[in-house]
Amino acid sequence: MSDDPQPPRQELDALQKRIRELEQLASEPEAQEKLHKMYSLLEDMKEGEFPDGPAAAEPAPPGAWQRVLLARHPQRPYFLDYVQHLFESFSEVHGDRGFGDDTAIVCGMARFRGQPVLALGQQKGRSTKDKLHRNFGMPKPEGYRKAIRVMQYAAKFARPIFTFLDTPGAYPGIDAEARGQAEAIAYNLREMARLPVPIIVTVIGEGGSGGALGIGVGDSVLILENAIYSVISPESCAAIVWRDSGKAELAAEALKLTAEDLLKMGLVDEIVPEPPGGAQADHRAAAALLAPVLERCLSEAAKLPVNDLLDRRYQKFRKMAQFWIGE
Repeated sequence: MSDDPQPPRQELDALQKRIRELEQLASEPEAQEKLHKMYSLLEDMKEGEFPDGPAAAEPAPPGAWQRVLLARHPQRPYFLDYVQHLFESFSEVHGDRGFGDDTAIVCGMARFRGQPVLALGQQKGRSTKDKLHRNFGMPKPEGYRKAIRVMQYAAKFARPIFTFLDTPGAYPGIDAEARGQAEAIAYNLREMARLPVPIIVTVIGEGGSGGALGIGVGDSVLILENAIYSVISPESCAAIVWRDSGKAELAAEALKLTAEDLLKMGLVDEIVPEPPGGAQADHRAAAALLAPVLERCLSEAAKLPVNDLLDRRYQKFRKMAQFWIGE
């Protein structure tokens, strides 16, 4: 099973180059015509368009498992990629002033549309060295404590907060548990609920359970089109329910973790579209689609009196996961 539901542009370019070479070698007009059609079809795929006809019907939207693969795509933009395209004058803040600095969560003061803000998010790595440095985007307690320390600092100076969620989950190691992983996340949930400044949350990749929720309490919760948000990974769910992690695809459907499912259940407020092929195809375009949504959500939240803002935020999360069984 491919980890990429759509061929990347580089692969299409390589195929087109090979077809051109075959065209020059082909002596039969019929063969040359077929190769030319193949070249044109690849060009249409690159442009996101497909020829009319019964063999080229509108492609079905990606299923839940395909969304999981897209959310985990190794070329998908991470938090620092969005920082580069969305914010100005980003200045990173380090450490929890108790144990150390967790590089899986990055925090920094910045400017958004000229306004001083705080931007923070979970950061994965691309190379093996960077993945280890970032602990594969899985924060430890000191990461969550750093995050809330900096958020409280931002609130003191009336700076709005933008958080970006992208983690498989909080780090489950013995050292993290010994330093109070669960307490650190729970403390963040309580404190974020009462910070007197607008908080805009965006799920940009994997929203892995409490690990994501630890910086995910806000006034608006956005999710990118191909991002996911779930209480557990499909592989872990399948291993628990069916004793077979190979049934992850089935688990992904059952977990209702796609943006569309989450919006229907009221767990997110808005779906942000991605460029054709996914955010990994064009980081700058993905940020350009997200920017006006962030600006609008911030503007709406900033208009509310502090008491109304906090009450709306509290009620928003209190209403989640309420179910009734009809007689």
